[in-house]
Amino acid sequence: MDYKKTNAPTNTVTRDIMNLCEETGNIYETIAIIGKRANQISADIKQELSKKLQEFASSSDNLDEVFENREQIEISRFYEKLPKPTLIATQEFIEGKIYYRNPADEAVVDE
Repeated sequence: MDYKKTNAPTNTVTRDIMNLCEETGNIYETIAIIGKRANQISADIKQELSKKLQEFASSSDNLDEVFENREQIEISRFYEKLPKPTLIATQEFIEGKIYYRNPADEAVVDE
């Protein structure tokens, strides 16, 4: 997913937790779903950033040769300005873009 085009807010938003848990019926389950999705988003963003910064890695690992690469700084700043993974995951949950299932609920149905 392209996290750069998300409509999630970039700052903290106060939300009514009762509206968040309407779909699952349990606020703790809702928080677990959003938390797991936020971890997935965080890992994706971290991997993407590492891949982009790897292009600028120098072959010599000398600590005395620290230099600033303007492109590398701009890429880092761009990723810092993205909404936090928790905010992106919450927005996806509100919009119904997260698929989740509870194995405990499925076991009751199968019996």
